[in-house]
Amino acid sequence: MPREADLYPPIKAYLQRQGYEVKGEVGAADVVARRGEDVVVIELKLGFSLALFHQGVARLAVTDLVYVAVPAGGRSKALQANVKLARRIGLGVMTVRLRDGHVEVLADPGPYAPRKSKKKSAQLLRAFERLQGDPNAGGATRHGIVTGYRQDALRCARFLATHGPSRGAVVKEWAEVPDATRIMADDHYGWFTRVSRGVYALTDTGHQGLADYGDA
Repeated sequence: MPREADLYPPIKAYLQRQGYEVKGEVGAADVVARRGEDVVVIELKLGFSLALFHQGVARLAVTDLVYVAVPAGGRSKALQANVKLARRIGLGVMTVRLRDGHVEVLADPGPYAPRKSKKKSAQLLRAFERLQGDPNAGGATRHGIVTGYRQDALRCARFLATHGPSRGAVVKEWAEVPDATRIMADDHYGWFTRVSRGVYALTDTGHQGLADYGDA
């Protein structure tokens, strides 16, 4: 099993090639490097954790040049999220490939100003407007989060439960769900079945869904 100490020699060599004098276990810091007036602090861990970020933030009281270092590898999506978090709080990120000592800097420390996404903002507002009422109050539901899409599916299900198998166009008009036909055809929840061309009925799972989400 790798140890935190295994990260130190590659990082020391990497910094020395850039002209830093490097020492390990200086005070509370895992690694301290100095080049003229520049002081770099690096905290070593075998994986990202809240404790690692806490340590990094604490070292910002000493210098603005603070990195956290972990072994290379792992799930890229989780790594990207952790790098983004580190940048958000002003920390740099290094990874060390233990098999050959390759060091890669994924982010340098410094102020971070995230770019706003008009597309994501518009998607969030559309989801807000589509959701009727506040069905997810309290942060959780027993059977799953209620989205605007699920509410539309529930309206279709209620109509079929009352009127029996119906054409998509009829459900669209009377249940006031513009995407009724597509929702029933896609059947993401297993609530609907097509009984003939353009005509849909409610499944047993759909009846259970109405019972589960009766107040949504």
